[in-house]
Amino acid sequence: MRLFQNSALYPSYLPRLNQLAANARSFAERRDVFLHDRFGASHFLQPVLDGSPEAFFTNGDDEVLQRRWAREQGMPGGPTLEAILLAQIEHHATEVFYNLDPVRYPSAFVAKLPGCVKTTLCWRAAPSGNADFTAYGAVLGNFPSILDLWRGKGCRAKLFFPAHDPVMDEYGHGERPIDVVFVGGYSRHHRVRARTLERVARLADDHNVVLCLDASRLTRLAESAIGRLLPLGRHRRPDAIAAIANPPVFGRDLYELIGSSKIVLNGAIDMAGTDRGNMRCFEAMGCGALLVSDAGGYPDGMQEGVTIETYATPEQAVEVISRTLQDWPRSAEIAALGRGRVRDIYSKDVQWRAFSDLVGRL
Repeated sequence: MRLFQNSALYPSYLPRLNQLAANARSFAERRDVFLHDRFGASHFLQPVLDGSPEAFFTNGDDEVLQRRWAREQGMPGGPTLEAILLAQIEHHATEVFYNLDPVRYPSAFVAKLPGCVKTTLCWRAAPSGNADFTAYGAVLGNFPSILDLWRGKGCRAKLFFPAHDPVMDEYGHGERPIDVVFVGGYSRHHRVRARTLERVARLADDHNVVLCLDASRLTRLAESAIGRLLPLGRHRRPDAIAAIANPPVFGRDLYELIGSSKIVLNGAIDMAGTDRGNMRCFEAMGCGALLVSDAGGYPDGMQEGVTIETYATPEQAVEVISRTLQDWPRSAEIAALGRGRVRDIYSKDVQWRAFSDLVGRL
């Protein structure tokens, strides 16, 4: 199977990548730096991570990366990123195109793919307005209600899961000096999460609580000197959160942070409904921390009181965290069992077999 996997860069991650890849001079070098840092690795298929010659990977929105490939291949002029991506697919003689960035490259892009491409799939685990993915052979995701949404829009949708990144096994085997860590976004899409964070932040008087927040542009503006003169109060973070907020953390630094933490607090975004099992769940459990997350429908292996702990309200989140810290030996056993379960159920081998099976049935 000649596999092409396209992904995308999270805007807040780009400065880190540029720093890590400062000495990279070629397309392959910059791409390899990115893959080594493991950002998003739970979504990357095994042949990509293994460096299989039949697999090609790129971040189609990384202008530095893509233009290096175009120059190396002698593409004339200043081609668009879409043109470069299409040229890469043709050059690779791709048979299976798996796109993690379908909003940028929707059905209109699929219609332009070269004839060598026999199967197209995309990953989308969130509502996306009027985006059209109907030309894809299947839309993949791990939230059943969102898959139903795509079916209602005329797409073929299939259940598919992130995987345990085996590199996570290198982390979290020493002391865990951080009591509670949260890493994630803070914006208008996170109202329930914001109320939970405010209450958990107040535990910082007695516990080591670390919040690494990727604040929205409106939040950053609201908290600036100029923004405080504007009517943007509802976009400012509460004092309890702002007092201990740190910048976001990515890649191997995130693995190291989780591996140094007893508890990883998680909260779904407002649009997720009752489905649960976002990336942070896999990362937290994979690095051996105790996942404390909001109640809902979790996938296999994520079981309340057995491999994770859950809360129903922001107030209950504080109660669950306090209880688990007070009886940490028992909580550590739950975390260890969770680590083993996610490693077994969602291994890269299992993910690749599931993907290959999906391709065979399309």
